[in-house]
Amino acid sequence: MIKVLGSSAIIPRSVRRLAICSVYGAALFLGGCGAGKETKGAPIEQRSKDIAPAAVQVAGSTQTHVEMVNVNIHLDPALILHIHYLSGQFLPTRKGQPPAFDDKLSYVVAIESAEVGVSASSMSHALNTYVFSAPDAPLKNLTLSIQGNQIKQTGTLNKGIGIPFEMTGTMSATANGRIRIQPTQMKAAHLPVKGVMKLLGLDMAKLVNTRRTKGVSVEGNDIILDPAQMLPPPKMRGRITAVSIQGDEIVQTFGTARKLRAGGLSGGNYMAYRGGVLRFGKLTMTDADMQLIDADPTDPFDFFPDHYKEQLVAGYSKTTATGGLLVFMPDYGKISKSHSTHLAEVKAADRMAPVSGLR
Repeated sequence: MIKVLGSSAIIPRSVRRLAICSVYGAALFLGGCGAGKETKGAPIEQRSKDIAPAAVQVAGSTQTHVEMVNVNIHLDPALILHIHYLSGQFLPTRKGQPPAFDDKLSYVVAIESAEVGVSASSMSHALNTYVFSAPDAPLKNLTLSIQGNQIKQTGTLNKGIGIPFEMTGTMSATANGRIRIQPTQMKAAHLPVKGVMKLLGLDMAKLVNTRRTKGVSVEGNDIILDPAQMLPPPKMRGRITAVSIQGDEIVQTFGTARKLRAGGLSGGNYMAYRGGVLRFGKLTMTDADMQLIDADPTDPFDFFPDHYKEQLVAGYSKTTATGGLLVFMPDYGKISKSHSTHLAEVKAADRMAPVSGLR
């Protein structure tokens, strides 16, 4: 119970602690996929893979231009970015070494214009896997959902037997190209928390220390996100000009206009690379001219950088009259399912086959 005496308020310590925990949890949620303190429980190998070096300066004439249309890029098996369209530069991160498809840390996609979406389920996976995976993480069992034009998050505050919480917030782009999250409602143990904060004269900036977080800062009660610092490689960077909710996706718009060059040549869903030096497998392409084309344009091009060789082997390629390369690839999800089916059939056949030489 809260007793108000004149202009002062007597608030039990447990309620104050609950308010602080809830606000802290909300800030970490809005920090996105990878912001926050390094988790102790994450494997050393995984942590090293999630740290991508910055791009190095490359002369304009040697840069590789990249375009993507209707591509689902897997950052891991369950974390997918839906590239509605993208135009930018494929930049190396190591001086004197070209970008290599086999090494996600060897390149950065510098976005000029794009629309990039992420589903609520992918975001939930990212939070639970990359941010709050340690046993002593402050938040557990996080689930995100779309509520009209707002984001809703539910989960458990990792204190005692666990305290259920939920919050909602609106999103917009800042003037300097980041994302602003403005909380509209917060509850812990099904009790409103925002009113308690107001009584205490508190805001998030006073409660949440973001000095050790990556890509997250606080202005009053608003959370400011820098997406370039969040998701695991392959890294993307660019200036966000708008944020919207479209169906089950949080969509970030980069730049002001859709700028595509290769679409008239291939149509459908594709990733195109032109200019500069590009390395994939044992091959190095100078003055690159390559398009990876979806073999089935009826749905988004499902592409997994970690398994691109499997898609390459399952597809076919053509050389253009100008020496360019057109690579037609099946969706990753389709070849992975067919491969699993084939393995199951082989194992079943092995079990049924008679063993010769035995009586």
